[in-house]
Amino acid sequence: MGSGATLGAVTITERVQSDLAAAAKARDQARLAALRLVLDSLRKEAKEARRELDEQQEIAVLKRERKRRAEAAEAYRGGGRAELAEKEEAEGVLIDEYLPEQLSDEELEGIVSEALAETGAASAKEMGKVMSAVMAKAGGRADGRRVSELVRSKLEQVQT
Repeated sequence: MGSGATLGAVTITERVQSDLAAAAKARDQARLAALRLVLDSLRKEAKEARRELDEQQEIAVLKRERKRRAEAAEAYRGGGRAELAEKEEAEGVLIDEYLPEQLSDEELEGIVSEALAETGAASAKEMGKVMSAVMAKAGGRADGRRVSELVRSKLEQVQT
C-alpha cells in the first residue's frame, strides 16, 4: 500500500504500522497481536474500496472493530469466560488510542441544538435529518447511539 499521507499528515493506518513495529521490537506479544488484527481490518477495507482510506473511513473501520470487541467481551462474560472477555476489552482499549477524542456532553448538546435550529426539526419524524447534521458536525467524535438518545430527548422536549 502507498503512504496515503498528504502534506506530512500521518494516517491512522501509518500510526498502526509504526506502533506494530515498536511492539514487535519490544516483544509485546499481546499488543502485537491486537495491532495486527486492526491493521488487517484497515487493509482489508482499503483493498475492498480499491483505494486508500480517508480519515473518516479509517475511523469507521476502527469503530466497527471496537464495537465487535465490546460485543465479544460481553458474550464471553455471559459465558463465564472472563479471561477471554478481558483480552477483548484490552483490544478495545488499544483501538480507542487511535480514535478521536469523544465530544463532551456539553459540546454534543451544543451541536445537537445547532442542528435542531438549522433543520427546523420539531418532531421525531425528522430525526434522520437532525442525526445527519449532528453526525457531520461531530466528525466521528460521538457515538451514534449517544447522539440518537440526545436527539430523541431534545425532539421530545420540543414537542411538549
